[in-house]
Amino acid sequence: MKRSKPRLTFWQIWNMSFGFLGIQFGFALQNANVSRIFETLGAKVENIPILWIAAPVTGLIIQPIIGHMSDNTWNRLGRRRPYFLTGAILASLALIFMPNSPVLWIAAGTLWIMDASINISMEPFRAFVGDMLPSEQRTTGFATQSFFIGTGAVIASVLPAVLTNFFHVQNTAPAGQIPMSVKLSFYIGGFVFISAVIWTIIRTKEYSPEVLREFSTEENSVVNYDTDTDNSFETSVYVRRGFYWIFAGLMISLLIYIFSREKELYILSVGIGTFGLIQIISGLFVSAGKTKNGLVVVLNDLYRMPKTMGQLAIVQFFSWFALFSMWIYTTSAVTSHIYGTKDPTSELYNQGANWVGILFAVYNGFAALVAFLLPVLAKLTNRRITHSVSLIAGGLGLISIILFHSPKMLILSMLGIGLAWASILAMPYAILTGSLPSKKMGTYMGIFNFFIVIPQILAASILGFFVRDVFGGESIYALVTGGISMFIAALLILFVKDVDETKSEKV
Repeated sequence: MKRSKPRLTFWQIWNMSFGFLGIQFGFALQNANVSRIFETLGAKVENIPILWIAAPVTGLIIQPIIGHMSDNTWNRLGRRRPYFLTGAILASLALIFMPNSPVLWIAAGTLWIMDASINISMEPFRAFVGDMLPSEQRTTGFATQSFFIGTGAVIASVLPAVLTNFFHVQNTAPAGQIPMSVKLSFYIGGFVFISAVIWTIIRTKEYSPEVLREFSTEENSVVNYDTDTDNSFETSVYVRRGFYWIFAGLMISLLIYIFSREKELYILSVGIGTFGLIQIISGLFVSAGKTKNGLVVVLNDLYRMPKTMGQLAIVQFFSWFALFSMWIYTTSAVTSHIYGTKDPTSELYNQGANWVGILFAVYNGFAALVAFLLPVLAKLTNRRITHSVSLIAGGLGLISIILFHSPKMLILSMLGIGLAWASILAMPYAILTGSLPSKKMGTYMGIFNFFIVIPQILAASILGFFVRDVFGGESIYALVTGGISMFIAALLILFVKDVDETKSEKV
């Protein structure tokens, strides 16, 4: 007899989400300080996006693989929890090593490893909510994750400033060396990361695959999951599409070469060609009868994603383009536009960099505060309107930075960004899970990450060009561009079909 998933208590949801405190602690240290580390080790501001390319590329590769693997894993530790633990161990080690990077290329490589490790832990956490919670509690589940993300980010973002101002840890260092305040912050981050993840592993018990199959999926009566990927496309389909993508990549590369455009633009053309090659390889697997191969399954699921997921993908694209432009350029924008310096060895620059950490703490802190308000707003209106209003606030926050000349005024900008951040971490996922079959929750959560990663790759490819050749080296305009992108996302979310709303109407 089929049965429904039981509602979990607040503290059960709290415990299953607690690991995100550590995950975001690591991400926040990365976002607020890696550009600073790169500049300290000699990177030019226009080259920083290309160094950051490791992070989104890693997520693009790792998350769908981990999602597919976790869908098909069950051992003594559970289904998702083995990946929580593996990622936490590797990420903690990378956090300890990162500020000790002796040269720029090692720092860039460590970022790659660190981001891959964080993604190993993070991706199964998204699917975890879909596994454990009934549909009516998923908004609360993702909002709780938003709370821990905000809380972890607040503490991590202010650490260098706190260590400097209250514990008198050195905030400057000779040219080419990372300040001790940054080093200690990363050491603490490694400890917090693994401790928080272990708490979730110990305090949360997962449903076995057999129990999950027993739960009735009420949404199946009103949702058509057009995601049957047990039968993959024919070999010719993969090969034909692959050659189309490879041809497009070659043509774009040729245009970049003919018009002598920036080398970082090759990231786009090579990425397009590589996607074509992956499809051809998948076709070869299919022709050999290996239709259960993970690559084939992920690619097949990508092409057969639910309609709601496709609509949300476009919203995610513009939302995360805005976020990535902020993470890359806030330090250089604030230090140059507000503090009037571009010298990373100066005291004024490091004061500005520390203030950016404070600002990041403000938007993350505000996100934590409003996280539990979002489910209430969603009940009063709906999740789409709640997300749209939040994104508008975020767009206004990013654009307003150019209007201010006092560091303290930027706190107002961060409030809008914080509201948008809280919603970005909760609403798209709450809408998405209602449209996904439970047996492919991890795979589709990994594929959904494509639409977070692709805009980041695009940002890393083109923003350096725009800052240098269009914006005259003024990175503040990259933040304005991000604000406009967030406005576009705010409009597009209104056209997304929320399956849970449809279900409620039919009940």
